[in-house]
Amino acid sequence: MNFPLYIAKRYVRSKSKQSAVNIINLVTFCVIVIGSAALFIVLSGFSGLKTYSLSYTNSFDPDLKALPVTGKFFHISPEQEEKLSTLEGITAYSKELEDRVYLTHKQKDHIAYVKGVDTNYNNVTQIDSILYVGTWINEQQVVTGIGIANLLGLSINNVRSPLEILVPKAGTQSLTQQGPNAKFFNTARVVISGVYAVEADLDNKYVFADLALVQALLEKERSEVSGVNFKFSNSETAEKTREEIKVILGEDILLKNRKELNSTLYRMLNTENMATYLIFTLVLIIALFNVVGAFIMMILDQQGNSKTLYSLGTSIRQLRRIYFIQGVIVTFLGGLIGVALGSLLIWSQLLFEWLKISGDLAYPVEYLWANVLVVLATITVLGIIASKIASSRINKALLT
Repeated sequence: MNFPLYIAKRYVRSKSKQSAVNIINLVTFCVIVIGSAALFIVLSGFSGLKTYSLSYTNSFDPDLKALPVTGKFFHISPEQEEKLSTLEGITAYSKELEDRVYLTHKQKDHIAYVKGVDTNYNNVTQIDSILYVGTWINEQQVVTGIGIANLLGLSINNVRSPLEILVPKAGTQSLTQQGPNAKFFNTARVVISGVYAVEADLDNKYVFADLALVQALLEKERSEVSGVNFKFSNSETAEKTREEIKVILGEDILLKNRKELNSTLYRMLNTENMATYLIFTLVLIIALFNVVGAFIMMILDQQGNSKTLYSLGTSIRQLRRIYFIQGVIVTFLGGLIGVALGSLLIWSQLLFEWLKISGDLAYPVEYLWANVLVVLATITVLGIIASKIASSRINKALLT
């Protein structure tokens, strides 16, 4: 049997004859437990917030999207569409045409984006899951965000008071050359069939309409689009399918997955998560200064036993290893118990949703084994450092 490990385990189970030392050890152990539990709870909370934030973009963004390298629009030929329809790696694809427009209704106006989509759009994205009221679009109907509906005072299926969408007409002549009766805007009068609700920025941004309607409004050809959305049939072959789509569409097309479409959001969430982890790790480091002091108190309390072991032939290196292993065991056990307590709290929130952001929205948390490993690894590393510092106090002068 490993002699230092055997003695260290005996020291972990034993109590000191002095109550003050026992109290210090108990407080130190509680600090480790509470610190590790707090770190795990915060990481789980940020994981839940990250998933909750990304769920907004998942409703709009497909698995893969084709965009033009230059400009806002590109052409997709019938031959390319036929090849895409026979591609095994995708379940469905959907064409879209997007541009900025001017909305007006009852002397109220708003600048937003119109997104013309075809009938496959619901099969590629989860847009139908965020409909707040009403139904999805057809030829002369549109779906707006709840923010736009509130700003313009829109109502569902109101044919007497339709929404007007205005787009500047393309032309090469100046305003004076076109004459006083010239029309400078293409206009479409549409009825609201439904309203979606996600979050404030997106709710004020989009009007979804039929692709053919938007192509006519923007004076674009039937083959002209601003993007093509794809849904993978198998995520494991996503990279291979991406290369095949690249070959079909050509080099003038840029392909972006969901993470690349929201790179700024992903970087922000990852930075916040890392900053929170570093802040709580700093708190644990400060707390472990007390742990070093407690370990030194344990060494001094066991000084008589250390002298006896030294007299029986135990080397100073072995004595240091005994107290080093003891410190590592204590910190790891404290971290394990802290993670267990944090897990109970997280699971209770997932099951009972006792902490609410609003009346019907529970605070989002997510239980990830990666967070368990991160917390245990952090506590173990800090425990090793603290134990190494404390065990280095063992020297010949202390024993003689």
